[in-house]
Amino acid sequence: MKKSQKTFNRRNFIKKSSGLAAVPFLAPVVHTGSFSSALAAKKKVALVGTGSRGSNTWGKSLLEAYKNQIEFVGLCDINRSRLAWAKKHIGTNAPTYHSSDFDKMIAETKPDTVIVTTTDCFHAKYVKRALELGCDVLSEKPLITEAKQGQEILEAEQQSGKRITTTFNARFGNSTEEIKRILMSGELGRIVSAEFQEYLDIDHGASYFRRWHGKMRFSGSLLVHKASHHFDQMNWWLDAEPVEVNAFGKVAFYGKNNDFRGKNCRSCAFTSDCRFYWDINKDPGMGLYLTGEKEDGYLRDGCVWDNDIDTYDSMTVEVKYQNDVLLCYSLNAFMPYEGQRIAFNGEKGRLDVREYFKQPWEVGHDSELRITKISGETRAWTVKSGEGTHGGADKKLKDLIFVPDQPDPLSQSAGSRAGIISSLIGIAARQSIETNQRVLIKDLIDFPPDWKW
Repeated sequence: MKKSQKTFNRRNFIKKSSGLAAVPFLAPVVHTGSFSSALAAKKKVALVGTGSRGSNTWGKSLLEAYKNQIEFVGLCDINRSRLAWAKKHIGTNAPTYHSSDFDKMIAETKPDTVIVTTTDCFHAKYVKRALELGCDVLSEKPLITEAKQGQEILEAEQQSGKRITTTFNARFGNSTEEIKRILMSGELGRIVSAEFQEYLDIDHGASYFRRWHGKMRFSGSLLVHKASHHFDQMNWWLDAEPVEVNAFGKVAFYGKNNDFRGKNCRSCAFTSDCRFYWDINKDPGMGLYLTGEKEDGYLRDGCVWDNDIDTYDSMTVEVKYQNDVLLCYSLNAFMPYEGQRIAFNGEKGRLDVREYFKQPWEVGHDSELRITKISGETRAWTVKSGEGTHGGADKKLKDLIFVPDQPDPLSQSAGSRAGIISSLIGIAARQSIETNQRVLIKDLIDFPPDWKW
């Protein structure tokens, strides 16, 4: 890889940085970001990508809750019909622009911040261009789907002097924060290894394969789209950088693994035989996609048995960190229940976490945690999720970004580093599966020397 003057070889940086291990990477801070001054005028925000996440999480609900902090000055999408629907849904008078006029939108509306919620493979394109045009960026995960995109983003951020925020709401769940506090306390001693098992149930899991996520060229695979959340959590929990990845994966359930298939549910001849038949017309929120179908041909009720599906639905990943912690990760997208099992093995004991999201039996709580010491002493407790979307995590994330002078004692704010590193684990895992070889993170990208560790 050709190196610019502002990049350097990660191998040398890790070597030079090894003496800094005693300095905590995650120090408590007060998050100021782009929306820091309580006395400042409203920040001007432009949104590119008016799909469900853009129109709702970063559109309608954002404007309703933070109308004193922000104003939308522009909406941008590849689909004009979807733009019109989203504009009405969000409740804004902001002008709309086709994606081909992105530069024009920035020039005419002069936003302070651009929110990027496009299809995953286009995140980097708009993040990079917004930086080049002088805007801060708020991007949904994954920040990148290919390693070369990370290099381009880093150089654009460095040259522009603007800032990227990656919206990792998974850092903000009540149980997630509880895990972080336990690890920071040192109660388990030095962490030796960790485990993370993700179970997507047959309904939620199938939804990815109805959509563009089932095609790797759009999503980078679930190792990038979905697992970037989990890899970021683990990086943040461990306060560590991944150095080596080995993985296995396959399309074991969806795609070609069925005797019949159709183009989409509405036009399918097998609706009475298919366990995954879904009537999109009964979901009022899908008007966003039905409105724009004729314009771009995107079918939101695509067939889960599509022969072109190449996103893995079963995968395992091994990650080695620079502090010698070993992570064993797995994701299966066709389970009879939904949730997670997470564990940390330390010199002094083990932390077990069970997250209950959806299961065919009664559970009186959302999360179970248990610490068992080497001595045999053990204690268990439960944690309840907060109110609101994603167990209250979305609100806490948005408060940290948009409400001035918020404390950040757990260092939950995430920038380009967190977004790129989490994506690179998934990218490395995908490469490992394709080549049947282990992959070193340092071989994927060069990192700027001024990144904080």
